[in-house]
Amino acid sequence: MPPEAEAGDGGAEDIRTVILMRHGETDWNRQRRVMGTLDIPLNETGREQCASAAMLLADFGVTRVVTSPLERAADSASRIASRLGVMVDEDPDLEEVRFGHWQGLSYEEIVSHEDYRAFAADPTRNPTPGGETIVQVQGRGLEAVGRARPGERVVFVSHGDIIRAILSHYLAVPLDEFRRIRVDNCGLSAITSRRGRAEVKFVNLLADPDRVWEPLHWSRKVSAPTS
Repeated sequence: MPPEAEAGDGGAEDIRTVILMRHGETDWNRQRRVMGTLDIPLNETGREQCASAAMLLADFGVTRVVTSPLERAADSASRIASRLGVMVDEDPDLEEVRFGHWQGLSYEEIVSHEDYRAFAADPTRNPTPGGETIVQVQGRGLEAVGRARPGERVVFVSHGDIIRAILSHYLAVPLDEFRRIRVDNCGLSAITSRRGRAEVKFVNLLADPDRVWEPLHWSRKVSAPTS
């Protein structure tokens, strides 16, 4: 990316900065249950994660927060915005994947479902029972973050799989491999763009970095956070 303040090119006013944050932890994360579009509240750990993330963001120059309307994301966004002294907008395009009849089930329960096996094998062509492929999820996520305006530094509070899909685009990761990208609760990832050129600044930055060593959340052998 060119220097940010090159003479005569508008400098930092041309730059859009998108910070992606996954919502804080819920009890269903720890229970490894699929939330999808169900409204599940933050637990105490999730509220503490939001407070820590807000402290980390305090020096980032955030100008606005945009959130998924689902409760766990909207509450996370409100806590962040209150600490940063900025406004919050909602965008339904940031909602979690529509998982249909998988919602409420544990990952152990859905792995034997034929439609889950098809989605896991090729998420770009096979939709969830809620009717979405990961291509469609990525598309609405990119639409949402694309609405950031020049000169803004916006935190978008969303959900695990949609954040992975957005990052896959900017990292040029094949979309069928989107789950290779680690996205923890309240993990922060940043992208700057200018004149159509984008740069990923960091991925899954945590205020409490020891969490990155926890087992992968979709492992069937351990209890760890899920989307």
